[in-house]
Amino acid sequence: MAVVAVAFFLGLTGTALVRRMSGRIGLIDMPGQRKVHDKPIARSGGIAIFWAIGLPILIGYGATFFIHTPLIEHILPASTATYIPGVLFDRPLMLILFLCTLGIHLLGLVDDKKALSAVPKLIGQLVCAALLVGLGEMIEPGGFRILTALDHLVPGGFWISAIISVLWIVLLTNAFNFMDNMDGLSAGVAIICGSMFLVAALIHHQFFIGGLLLLYIGAAGGFLVFNFPPASIFMGDGGSMVLGFFLGALTIRTTFYSGQGRWYTLFMPLIVTAIPLYDLLVVSIVRLRRGRSPMQGDTNHFSHRLTRHGFSKKGAVMVIYAATLACGLSAPLLALVSSTAAILVGGQTIAILLIIAVLERVGEHTK
Repeated sequence: MAVVAVAFFLGLTGTALVRRMSGRIGLIDMPGQRKVHDKPIARSGGIAIFWAIGLPILIGYGATFFIHTPLIEHILPASTATYIPGVLFDRPLMLILFLCTLGIHLLGLVDDKKALSAVPKLIGQLVCAALLVGLGEMIEPGGFRILTALDHLVPGGFWISAIISVLWIVLLTNAFNFMDNMDGLSAGVAIICGSMFLVAALIHHQFFIGGLLLLYIGAAGGFLVFNFPPASIFMGDGGSMVLGFFLGALTIRTTFYSGQGRWYTLFMPLIVTAIPLYDLLVVSIVRLRRGRSPMQGDTNHFSHRLTRHGFSKKGAVMVIYAATLACGLSAPLLALVSSTAAILVGGQTIAILLIIAVLERVGEHTK
């Protein structure tokens, strides 16, 4: 728990600091037609989120070079000796993850500052994701690549796996970017999704991945103190894209397939992130039907539609929290249950999404 406490403290203090600096660095979100706030608010919270995750990673990375010195060996509990080889093995991948996440963070900050158009923004996301997958492959085969079994099953399986991995990371990057449309929404959903993946990592004894997820949860939690409705600071794209990108990378590193024929555990990430992906899909469809780019902002997100149905902004956020938890709560059990139970878990998720889709059709909800 010390890991999540450190990240929470860094996220909390970092957010308080960057909130005061927002005016000087030009990261202020002004009210507008598609905005839900009516006064200027700092848009620099992403800086705090990134460094609340990144700073412990850098310190941990540096510490691994001294892990066998007498001082460090004396400080570390004897029980940690079992995990030291795994930490040293994953050290290069940890650095690559930090650098590529830094890249997506800087891209988001540029977008927050200058409002990039859709194409350069998407290209930047693809480059960061491709670098993560490609550099990870150079360090360790399958380092940041999903569905590696395709390598030997179909012709060109490696490239299919690599492309799917890049697209998955970009998909989650944009899903959480899209979710950042109401106070407390993206950070809260990130905490819920990260917690579900943490359970899965612990089930498979992936304590290193679990530690990174604890950093993720703590950083988002520290920021959420200031961002929960009514927010006094926004995370901006420099934060929302970090949340999606980092989580996408960790879902690839997390082992979901547990053997024993439980192939369906591979669907766990889709179930946990069902609500962000649902919002991304529906909003993109609405925008395309109206001849707009899916990357062009509007007020047709799940949260906006809920407020037009009479929910307060805080109430809409809490409903989405609950829906995210309802979809993801059973997902970690996929590694432990039979195929029949897995069908029930998947069916439950589909039923929740159908209920949401039907209720959203009641009355006028587009704008």
